[in-house]
Amino acid sequence: MKAWRSGQFYGGAAVYIGGKNRGCAQPQLTPDWVKTVDAAGWKLVPLYVGAQPPCQTSRNPERFTADDAATVGAANGADAVAKASALGMRTGSALYLDMEPFNLSDASCLNAVLTYIRSWDQAVRVKGYWAGMYGFTSSSAAAVATAEDRRNLPDIFWYALWDKDKTTTRDWPWNPNLYTEHRRAHQYWVDSTETWGGVTLTVDRNDWDAPVAVITK
Repeated sequence: MKAWRSGQFYGGAAVYIGGKNRGCAQPQLTPDWVKTVDAAGWKLVPLYVGAQPPCQTSRNPERFTADDAATVGAANGADAVAKASALGMRTGSALYLDMEPFNLSDASCLNAVLTYIRSWDQAVRVKGYWAGMYGFTSSSAAAVATAEDRRNLPDIFWYALWDKDKTTTRDWPWNPNLYTEHRRAHQYWVDSTETWGGVTLTVDRNDWDAPVAVITK
């Protein structure tokens, strides 16, 4: 983190704070680490990999169903807040739900996804956090952006569209009035191998115009 901050190109990084579908345990993600990188000038984006759709083709250990989507969403949202708070990310922080691709043409699955998201959002908001979401323009992001019922949908929208165009406006594919006033982020490039400060990593690039974590000093 020190080496890459010295490069003065990147100023923020996403951290996977929890969820049963998180890819690894991340024992080095601690309150002390969060404070250290925050003091070094990094902005942190808390990402929570919650339960995934019933129609999704993956081996994720936690899924919701049409019957329990609301209950699981509320539990996951409460857990996301608990995990963020334990890391020193206080109220006013934005928490982002990672919703991976699924079959949009499956109406029952789509309805379950929206129910889960709404419940997760409410559980996060009631504790004083912003409810954000990361999703793909081909499926999960489209489900939210095109939903006719706008109640209890995410406050902030992080869309994955790998067109290598660093923007949150030029390639926005939906209603231009959605998620304005600094509430958009765009993952525009993945698997980019780069060297900064003598350290080489493969990362995903994002253009960011949205809230991040607020760290307790």
